[in-house]
Amino acid sequence: MLRIRAAQVHPVTAPVIEDGAVLIDDAGRIAAVGPHAHVPSPPKTQTLEFRDAELIPGLVNCHTHLELTHLAGKNSEPDFVRWIREVRTLKDRSTQDEFLASAEAGLRDCWTRGVTCVADTGSTGAVLPTLARLGGRGIAYHEVFGPDPSRAHEYFSEFERQVSVLAQRATRNAVLGVSPHAPYTVSDPLYGLTTRLARRERFPLAVHLAESPAETALVRDGAGPFADALRARGITVPRTGQTPVQHLGQLGVLASCLCIHVVQADGDDVLLLKQAGATVAHCPRSNSAHGHGRAPLGALREVGIPVGLGTDSVVSVGDLDLWAEAAAAGLAGDEALRMLTFEGARALKWEREIGSLETGKWGDLTVLSFPVLHHPQPSSTAVLTVVGGRVVYAK
Repeated sequence: MLRIRAAQVHPVTAPVIEDGAVLIDDAGRIAAVGPHAHVPSPPKTQTLEFRDAELIPGLVNCHTHLELTHLAGKNSEPDFVRWIREVRTLKDRSTQDEFLASAEAGLRDCWTRGVTCVADTGSTGAVLPTLARLGGRGIAYHEVFGPDPSRAHEYFSEFERQVSVLAQRATRNAVLGVSPHAPYTVSDPLYGLTTRLARRERFPLAVHLAESPAETALVRDGAGPFADALRARGITVPRTGQTPVQHLGQLGVLASCLCIHVVQADGDDVLLLKQAGATVAHCPRSNSAHGHGRAPLGALREVGIPVGLGTDSVVSVGDLDLWAEAAAAGLAGDEALRMLTFEGARALKWEREIGSLETGKWGDLTVLSFPVLHHPQPSSTAVLTVVGGRVVYAK
């Protein structure tokens, strides 16, 4: 068992506790949380005390690309479409060993920042086995690409083979998900095949959606740089007259789906996401870096859509600092803390298991040396990070 005492304990779903403590049982779940004097200390319990620090639930990063950690600083292309091509080129030059090392470096970096859960998307299959091997918590959404509708079954057959291999590496904490990447890389038939697989096998589903004006131009008008690139490959590009959100809604993709970015979305789109039971990963720094604009965060939250924060890849923003994402989203204090913990867990539909310090939930928490409700937050490492009652980082 593990007992941690701190100057302040922030349960998030309950008031702050001065001189508080958390007890985690042998199964890795929270057995007690409250004032230090009221939390038991059973025999043979490991005890840690941080008299000048604050204890909070572990942070939840709702969108990462940890397999790309080694590419930080290697792509400064300002145009988004060309930036994507350059990322693809850099990935093609990388080895699987580099992706695996990159995934581990990224996960460990998350732990130093107090992040105990990641929702990662990638195509190399490096993150899921890394999470499983190191005892991390998260969802690894395996990506499928294929914009040519005539080859949808070919793309899907290979993807299904990859998923069946990865499924053997999944654990209770390292969960396999699937992700038909984005409207500019996935055809309608491939969306259908992948979505049906997710529903049948109960895989979590995630998509990049409504990220850029170029994506909207492609889907709605059959125009713009994405459309030009597809036509250059001999792929027919239809004009749907719909927004990307409307189009994926019509295809049946949005139900219980984690929608990443959702910048180019109007009021009707927001209501459609709400009706579908979708959730959103908001990445404000990435959106700004690529010139996509600002997501309608207020409208999403106003209708009750669960929204968590994500850092996107280090190729976009340079680091995995979730506190910086909160600041970029205009959040501070209690609101920022809740968004980075409980709301992130809600976006992944894991709020019954993580996201707050409550008896029965997993013992995922972090200890910080700086005032949690201070604004702006310093870019500081954690003092201690615990996943399922196991210390994964100590400064």
